[in-house]
Amino acid sequence: MGQLDNLFKKNSEWAENIKGENPEFFSKLSKQQNPEYLWIGCADSRVPANQLISLPPGEVFVHRNIANVVVHTDLNCLSVIQYAVDVLKVKHIVVCGHYGCGGVKASMGNTQHGLIDNWLRHIKDVARFNAEELEGLSECEKFDRLCELNVKEQVMNVCGTSIVQNAWASGQELSVNGVIYDLKDGVLKDLDISVTGQS
Repeated sequence: MGQLDNLFKKNSEWAENIKGENPEFFSKLSKQQNPEYLWIGCADSRVPANQLISLPPGEVFVHRNIANVVVHTDLNCLSVIQYAVDVLKVKHIVVCGHYGCGGVKASMGNTQHGLIDNWLRHIKDVARFNAEELEGLSECEKFDRLCELNVKEQVMNVCGTSIVQNAWASGQELSVNGVIYDLKDGVLKDLDISVTGQS
């Protein structure tokens, strides 16, 4: 028995269920993708983009990494943004963080974790930029607030990319939005940060 047999079995069941509901689904899906959304989220297995916004395959272009970080040296993330904006012409970029994020939690301590410490440095910077706001909060409140502040910082990082700036300069319809997901109840919260043009 192969080590991935369970995955192949689950995939077969899923594909059969989809075809049972809509026999033309995969033949239409294979001909094009035309999503309106680019979702930049955390790699956490509990935060699956399509499922938590209840959209089928083909509706959301997705990039995920530890703690939904967007930095200008990450060619992987920038390539996804460029493809989404320049080729797919998405109308909305959504940066989604989540409460209880392990990356954010790890950034709050002084324990060394290896290579990932270099990545977590970006979140430590968010905490440093917002030290006054975080001061005086309980550890739990600080953790939740840092998850939110991290999303806001990454929204601004997306807005600052030459890709998004050029799209806005050419008049392309594009918004960049920040949301956060609550693992405890499955609900997305709007962080009231939405940028629709050059700032």
